[in-house]
Amino acid sequence: MIEILNNIDSQILLFLNGLHTPLLDNFMMMATGRFVWVPMYAAILYILFSTFRRREAIVLTVAIILTIVFADQVCATLLRPQFERLRPANLQNPLSALIHVVNDYRGGSYGFPSCHGSNSFALATILALIVRTRRFTLFILSWALLNSYTRIYLGVHYPGDILTGALIGSAGAAAIYLAASRLFDLRPRYPETHVLFTAPTGPLAPVVGLRVWCFRTADIMPAVAAATVAILLLISLF
Repeated sequence: MIEILNNIDSQILLFLNGLHTPLLDNFMMMATGRFVWVPMYAAILYILFSTFRRREAIVLTVAIILTIVFADQVCATLLRPQFERLRPANLQNPLSALIHVVNDYRGGSYGFPSCHGSNSFALATILALIVRTRRFTLFILSWALLNSYTRIYLGVHYPGDILTGALIGSAGAAAIYLAASRLFDLRPRYPETHVLFTAPTGPLAPVVGLRVWCFRTADIMPAVAAATVAILLLISLF
């Protein structure tokens, strides 16, 4: 059974890893970095401290940090040394000959479970539980998928690595948020749907179904992330 699952995992990896272009090579290499998303992380702090009272904002910030530490350490420190599953692009892995490698980037030795997948979905889960709007949840899960897919595209993780990491990160995030909400009153001082400003949609009204477009507090982070993606795509063209 394990061999069958490994074969399926490898076939899915080769298919997704093979969907490459020079533009995507550049974009994925930049998007997979940790520091490129710093503006988005700063937007998280703004949302927390502008929406919640100071004590609750600090509690949630600590909860987010603990969530990422949990997700990262469970995968990197506890599980990887136990499974020792070579990354696809690792030269010791026979599959590496079939992997599309970008800029000779092959990652470390072992990749199961994926810390990128675990950290991304841990952050996405706890933020979705904090903000609790459909639009924001759709955004943050899409971001986690993109961040995780960069690892498959670059050939440093199997899809199974990502899926397992995502499950670990999401479970840890849900548990930590539940514990924090039991100990503290985490209700916002005003809803995350608080409108910062509005703009008429004009001719687009029939298309979007709205006469007025409302930009809310929770929309700041998606806006920053979208700008980051646009800048990365622009840089990737050159």
